[in-house]
Amino acid sequence: MYFCLEKGGYNLQHGIDSEYIVWLTVGPTPNDQPALKPFLKSMEENLSFTYKNIVADAGYESEENYSWIEENGQIAFIKPANYERSKTREYQKDISRKEHMDYYPAEDYYLCKNREKLIAVEMKNRKSNAGYLTQTTIYRCEDCTDCPYKSSCTKANHWKLPLEERTKQLEVSRNFERQRSEYLERIVSDEGILLRINRSIQAEGSFADMKQDRNFRRYLCRGQKNVYAESVLMAISHNIEKLHDRIQKERTGLHLFCTEKAA
Repeated sequence: MYFCLEKGGYNLQHGIDSEYIVWLTVGPTPNDQPALKPFLKSMEENLSFTYKNIVADAGYESEENYSWIEENGQIAFIKPANYERSKTREYQKDISRKEHMDYYPAEDYYLCKNREKLIAVEMKNRKSNAGYLTQTTIYRCEDCTDCPYKSSCTKANHWKLPLEERTKQLEVSRNFERQRSEYLERIVSDEGILLRINRSIQAEGSFADMKQDRNFRRYLCRGQKNVYAESVLMAISHNIEKLHDRIQKERTGLHLFCTEKAA
């Protein structure tokens, strides 16, 4: 099951299986993260089966989504939001990030570039609009005085204090760290690479078919119900065309595009 969300006056989401649009929703959700759970729930309520593998792009990554999928007995292949950026030289040399600090789990502290400890000083609880509770730990440096790396370590735009008054802090969700690490390992496996490539081909391809091949760029109706009905008609048309194409190419029994080389 592959997911893709198209932004516009309404957010149209496609759930793709074997190139066919098997489920879709239309709603006002402003971004991808909060859209995943309602989409999966609506599928479960209306379909007679549940998909085991959920493949989605980085925009859907959140601790809440990870946890919900785990609790639902499904397996997610969701690319971490920082996956592409983490490959850059700038990211890899950024000493302000916790990924580039030494962590000592037994004593629960980080060690920065200047070999100063960042110790746990506070716990914070945040609740999402859907009611999910996230617990984070605040780590603060014991002594940032006269640190030669302060300008690089405390360079974020949110700082309102002058440089000499700043103290380095980190906010860490242990559960999210564990999830991101596990999911990163999963998406770079042979299976993960194959599924992610197919997500790009199949999910993004469903919108390319409508927008480019059919030149469908504007809804003819108004109102969410009417827009949903129009989207369903377009999906049926897409599926009929895909079925015909697969019959002609003798691909009706194939579900994935196999690739010899991963991008």
